[in-house]
Amino acid sequence: MNTQVQAILDLLRRVDEQRAQRAADPSLHDRVQAVKHYQHERFQHTYADLLAQPRYAKATRFFLEELYGPMDFTRRDTQFKRVVPGLVRLFPKEVVLTVQTLGELHALSEELDTAMGRHVSAGAVDLAGYVAAWQAVGRPADREAQILLMRRVADALDVYTRNPFLRHSLRLMRTPARLAGLPELQAFLEAGFDTFGAMRGAQEFLDTVVRRERALAAWLFAARPAPAGSRFPPFG
Repeated sequence: MNTQVQAILDLLRRVDEQRAQRAADPSLHDRVQAVKHYQHERFQHTYADLLAQPRYAKATRFFLEELYGPMDFTRRDTQFKRVVPGLVRLFPKEVVLTVQTLGELHALSEELDTAMGRHVSAGAVDLAGYVAAWQAVGRPADREAQILLMRRVADALDVYTRNPFLRHSLRLMRTPARLAGLPELQAFLEAGFDTFGAMRGAQEFLDTVVRRERALAAWLFAARPAPAGSRFPPFG
C-alpha cells in the first residue's frame, strides 16, 4: 500500500477511536460537544475584530466553521476512508499533502477534545471549567503542534491561490470528485481556495491567528485571573 495512503488511513483511524470512546459513553459525548461549542464561541470572541473586517471576514468564518467548528465531520471522514487510494491518484500531489496535514490536525484536535471532555462537568462549559480542564490535560507540545498544523493547512491554501494551474485543476475535479464519492472534500478545498484568494495575501491574517492562539495557550496554562464576569479569555 502507498505510504501516503496508509498515513491518511491511520489518521482517520485515530479519529474513529475518539468517536468510539464517546459512543460508548454518552456522558463523555455530551461533554466533548460542550467543549467544542465553547471553543466555537471563544473563537468568535477572540476574532470578533477580524469577523468585522471585509477583507478578513470570510477567511475568519472559514476557520470558524471548517477548523474550529463543533459540527460532525463523520460523513466527510467516511468519504475519505472509502476512497483514499483514489484520492491519492486523483488529486494533485500538493493537494493530497494538504489533505494529509488536515488529517493530522483533525486527529490531534479530536484527541485533545476528548481529553478535555473527561475533565469538564456536565452541562455548558464556562471559563473556569475550561481553564481547569486545559490545565488537567496539559500537553503543551501538542497544543503548539495544533497551531502549527493549522498554519500549514492555511499556508498551503494561500500558496495554491497563486497557482492558476492548481486552481484550474481543482475546478476540473468537480465531476470526478463527485463520482468518486468526494463531494465534501471537493467543497472544502474549493472554499479554501476562494476564501484565501479573496484576501489577496493571507500572511497578516495568519500571523494574527497564530499570535493570538499562542497567547491564549500561554494564558490558559498560566491560569491568570480573568476579568470579573468574563465568559472568555481576555484576548481579541
